[in-house]
Amino acid sequence: MVVCCYNEEESIGKVIDSLINSDYKNIKKIVVVDDCSKDGSWKVIQEYAEKYDKVLAVQTPANTGNAAGAKNYGAQFVDTELIGFTDADSYPEKDAISNIIGHFDDIKVGAVTSQVLAENRRNFLEKVQVIEYKMIVFMRRLLSFVGGIYVTPGPLAIYRKSAFDKVGGFDRKNLTEDIEITWHLVKEGYVIKMSSNARVFTIVPHKAMVWFRQRIRWNMGGIQTIYKYRKSFGKRTVGMLGLFILPFFIFNWLLGLTGLGILSYRILRTIFIRYLSTVLAIDSNVAIATFGDINLTPSILVFFGLITIIMNFWMIGLGLAHAKEEGKRDGLHRVLLYMFFYVTTYPIILIISFFRVLTGKTSWMTK
Repeated sequence: MVVCCYNEEESIGKVIDSLINSDYKNIKKIVVVDDCSKDGSWKVIQEYAEKYDKVLAVQTPANTGNAAGAKNYGAQFVDTELIGFTDADSYPEKDAISNIIGHFDDIKVGAVTSQVLAENRRNFLEKVQVIEYKMIVFMRRLLSFVGGIYVTPGPLAIYRKSAFDKVGGFDRKNLTEDIEITWHLVKEGYVIKMSSNARVFTIVPHKAMVWFRQRIRWNMGGIQTIYKYRKSFGKRTVGMLGLFILPFFIFNWLLGLTGLGILSYRILRTIFIRYLSTVLAIDSNVAIATFGDINLTPSILVFFGLITIIMNFWMIGLGLAHAKEEGKRDGLHRVLLYMFFYVTTYPIILIISFFRVLTGKTSWMTK
C-alpha cells in the first residue's frame, strides 16, 4: 500500500492506523510518501516507521506539485503482485482491502475501486456532499454492470502491478490522474471492477471555495483526459473506452450545458420582455399587469421539468438506499438543496473549467 501525504499532519496517523488494523494480513509493506510537507507530517510518518516494521517512510527529493508525482515515487518501492493507493485524508474500513483482493482472481482485472463516502458531516456543505458521494457510489455501481467504471478514486484503489507498470503509472500532466490511468488501463484491454463491499471514508471540503476549487480541478482533469483519448471515440478496438466511457462523458457534458443554456435563455428572455412591457406600460399610462396576463396553461418544458424532478427524486432515493448507513439519515431539506442548487452548479463549473484549460491555467488549485 502506498499513502502519499502533503501537509496532512492531523490525519496521516489515523490513515496508517487504518491500514495496520486491516483484517487483510498480507499487506507486505505500507509505503508512506511525504511530498516535502511544510507541517509536522514527516515527523508523524517517521514515528510510525520506527514503531512498525512494515511501515516505510520515504520523502520526495523535492515537492512534486501533484498527487501523481508522489504516487509514482512511492510505487518505486513496491515489488508485490498488487499495489494499492490510499489518500492521506481517507480511512479504509477494516475489511475494505480484503473485499477488494478477491476480484484479482480474474487475470483480466487491472484495477479494483471501492465505495468512497464522506467522513466529515458537521456543516451544511459537508452534509450535502454526503448525498453527492452516495449518488456517485450508486452511479458507479450501475456503470460497473456494463464495464463502464471510468475512475479508480484516490481514497482507495488497488492495481495489478504489472498493469500499473505497463501504462507507465500515473500521468503527471493530468489533474485527475485516477481518471486517466483508468482510461489507459481500459484502452490496454484490462477490466476495471468495483467492490461494493469495500468502503473508505474521505474528508470532504468544509469551505465553499475549497469545494469549488476541487470541482474545477476534477472537471479540468476530465477535459484533459477526454482530449488525450479523443481518437478512441467510437472505436471497438479499445473496448468500453470508445464505445461507452467517452460517449458517456461527452453526453453528460452536452446535457448539462444544454440545460444551462435553455434555462439561461428563458430567464433572460422573461426579464427582457417584462422590462420592455413595464417601460411601455409606464410610457402609455396603462396597467403594467392584469389578470388576463396570467397564463396557467402548462408548456411542454414544464411537463418535462416535472418528469425530470420526479425521476431525480426516484434516483436519489435509490442511491441513498443503496449506500445506507446504519443509524444515519439524510434529511429531505438536504436532498432538495442537492437537487435544485448543488446539481445546477455543475454546468457553471464545467464552463469555468473549459475556460481555464483553453487559457492554459491548469494548476492544482490548492490555494
